[in-house]
Amino acid sequence: MAAILIEAPASEPLSLSEAKNYLRVGHDADDALIQSMISAARIQVESQTRRALLLQTWRIVLDRWPPSGAIVSPVSPLHEVVAARVRDASGDAHALDPDIFLLNTASSPGLIAFDAGRVLHPAQTVAGIEIDIEAGYGAASDVPAPLLQAIRLLLARAYEYRGQGEEDKAMPEGIASLLAPYRLVSL
Repeated sequence: MAAILIEAPASEPLSLSEAKNYLRVGHDADDALIQSMISAARIQVESQTRRALLLQTWRIVLDRWPPSGAIVSPVSPLHEVVAARVRDASGDAHALDPDIFLLNTASSPGLIAFDAGRVLHPAQTVAGIEIDIEAGYGAASDVPAPLLQAIRLLLARAYEYRGQGEEDKAMPEGIASLLAPYRLVSL
């Protein structure tokens, strides 16, 4: 199963002014740099935890429907199914009603259940099913405080050591401790 980012979040969980205040930067010369570091820190937290911090759209691509009748969401927290398509032998997509999916958004990772009798089966044998989901905590104010603090610490570390190769070193223990309760591990 592949997961492809379709629509990135519209904003970041930490604003430029909040970041500059945290870094104690009083000038505008590094604004573009700091903004890119905020994005990089968010992406690093998301990849370490397998969680989307802000609402974003992902596409799940499958070859066939799982026999269990449920799909484990590769991105958490699962919010909703926004679209689904099945491809025929010529590659044309046929839309499915998103309401045929029953979501368990309380579990981590989230589950997308479906009734095998209500789904079309793809004739295209590779990547014949596409399910677009929305995942994330919501707005910046909904991001758990430890994850936001991890972003701040990663940002400060990147800003302090920029150009010195510090980004290649292991995740500092303090940041790893903030992320640990939120990490989703694959078995």
